[in-house]
Amino acid sequence: MNREHSPSVTRSIFWRTVAFACLAVALTAGCAGRQPANGAAGPNGQASFQNTGSDTLVNLALAWAERYMALHQQVRISVTGGGTGTGIASLINGTIQIANASREMTAEEIAQAKKNGIMPVRFTVALDAIAVVVNPQNPVTRLTLGQISDMYTGKRGRWNAFGGEDRPIVLLSRESNSGTYVYFLEQVLRLGDAKSSALFSPETLLMPSSEGISAEVRQNPNAIGYDGLGYVTADQKMIAVARAPEGPFVLPSARTVLDNTYPISRPLYMYTAGEPSGPVKEYLDWIMNDGQRVVTDLGFVPLAGSGG
Repeated sequence: MNREHSPSVTRSIFWRTVAFACLAVALTAGCAGRQPANGAAGPNGQASFQNTGSDTLVNLALAWAERYMALHQQVRISVTGGGTGTGIASLINGTIQIANASREMTAEEIAQAKKNGIMPVRFTVALDAIAVVVNPQNPVTRLTLGQISDMYTGKRGRWNAFGGEDRPIVLLSRESNSGTYVYFLEQVLRLGDAKSSALFSPETLLMPSSEGISAEVRQNPNAIGYDGLGYVTADQKMIAVARAPEGPFVLPSARTVLDNTYPISRPLYMYTAGEPSGPVKEYLDWIMNDGQRVVTDLGFVPLAGSGG
């Protein structure tokens, strides 16, 4: 199993509906307080556990759970979203067995977990590109990381500064509880500089979901947004991104993530409360092997060498 102890395409309405339906199940189970780290025993010998967190990962996690439960009818897995921050907080509080995360846990989060007697263990379960998207009517086709940073920090607010028309730029972002928001802030706005204090422009519109970004980009020719590659729809135009002005300018894809030429890509994680065993370990083993076949189907990038 690929495990690391923590040191520090289109999505359908169906899946979103399933996610909220599962929420009721997860909340009901969570009312009992702290949950066993590797799942609770249910009637007829069933094992059940809860998987909460990243909205980027939620649809992939739902697909994994559905496929796995069809193969293992004695296992029940409740999957909900709510954002990376929500999943990590639930893991720290001991109310779930698996937290989905599109960023690493912070040192402060790990310290809080340890204070509660929990040692988070991190598993890389898939790879992802964060696509920068605009309306197809927008003539801009490529940007550097520095230019995107200038946009989102409010240094330049009109499209003609980037080869477009003389129109105001409408900035779209995920909300701050999203791991994608945190990653974009640290790696794009701050260009990977840990000493930078750059922040999103106050004019940035914070959207509660990937669907919200997609809808606004679709109807607003002045909008720019970012989202996981698996959430990009045919009515959005992806921007080719370069690390430096001289290029190369690269579009996000499975190939450019794996060869590290697309500059805004990242691992996606699941965290457990300590070393998993029993049904939770068996589930994670399956995700890292046969489950990788599901990853490509949902627009994400399977782990290198997985054969997914």
